[in-house]
Formats: sequence, structure tokens, C-alpha cells
Amino acid sequence: MKRFEYRIIDITAKGWLGGKVDAQDLTDKLNEMGREGWEVVSVVDTEVYGGGSRGLLVTLKREI
Repeated sequence: MKRFEYRIIDITAKGWLGGKVDAQDLTDKLNEMGREGWEVVSVVDTEVYGGGSRGLLVTLKREI
């Protein structure tokens, strides 16, 4: 049976009352994690009122 470990990273949006996630920063971080064997399982936007985003919670897994 395969076994996995999980990790959650919090990607903060920049801007007043929520904003934008820097796509290049996110890409760089995910590529770094991928080189360590991590795979993205899900991404959740942590919305604040008015449609702004506080950031993203990214869940990753890798086989152990």
C-alpha cells in the first residue's frame, strides 16, 4: 500500500484588503516543491469579503 505525507503552504496575496497572488512567485515555489517530490493536490482561495483574496492555501503530497 502506498503511503503519503502532506504539506500545506500559505501563499499570501499582495494588496490592500486582499489582492493578487504573484504568478511568478507561485510558479517558482511550486517548481521548488516539485523538485523535492511534492505534488499539488488542491488549491483553495482564502477569500475576504468583497471578492478580495487573502491568498491561497496549497495542499501538496508526496509518497513516503
